[in-house]
Amino acid sequence: MKIFSVIGGYLILILRVLRKPEKGPVFRKQLFNEFQSLGIDSLGIVVIISIFMGAVVAIQTAYNIDSPLIPLSMVGFTTRQSVILEFSPTILSLILAGKVGSRIASEIGTMRVTEQIDALDVMGINSANYLILPKVTASVLINPLLVILSIGFAITGGWLAMVMTGLVTTYDYVDGLRSYFEGYTIFYCLSKTVVFAFLISTVSGYHGYIIRGGALEVGQASTKAVVYSSILIILFNLVLTQLLLA
Repeated sequence: MKIFSVIGGYLILILRVLRKPEKGPVFRKQLFNEFQSLGIDSLGIVVIISIFMGAVVAIQTAYNIDSPLIPLSMVGFTTRQSVILEFSPTILSLILAGKVGSRIASEIGTMRVTEQIDALDVMGINSANYLILPKVTASVLINPLLVILSIGFAITGGWLAMVMTGLVTTYDYVDGLRSYFEGYTIFYCLSKTVVFAFLISTVSGYHGYIIRGGALEVGQASTKAVVYSSILIILFNLVLTQLLLA
């Protein structure tokens, strides 16, 4: 029965979060701060992981082409499809669940244990909306941009790996990138990213918001936020793939 209590508490909190902000200027100021902390501060890890991820996919594909009947352009095609369909939206979201999710849970959890949230409630402010909505909005808007950048850097990483190893020429790699492209794959990729961003921000905010105790509980909330966000990302990845690609 505990799981139903958790789900109910989560849904009630979401209803409080998804209300119109009481003060637009304050919300916009918080939103831009969250763009910086949740998005721009994550650019470094996104770039590094994407480049090496694309390079690994390209190298593995090139080494596994052992038939003369398979054109070398298949390396570029496989790298593009793997990156767009799975690696950039899903793997990157799992990484952001660890980086961003733990930050959201610890930040809100610290405010809870230091009674700052209680002070907001006493002043008649919707604390859930005030604290969590800017993070949710920023995540939903900035994560797709991070994924688009990730796709670009991953494909570039695959090309650099092919040039440096000499396994595939630039012409063959680019030819594969341009082959059989369907715009719907981008829609699928970004749709998953938006759902994952919403899950990361709301689940992490929920675990930070409900805690009681001290520093130990803040650490536990951060861990739970990362674990549950990652599980839900994997679960919804399966569901969305079935719905959008079936």
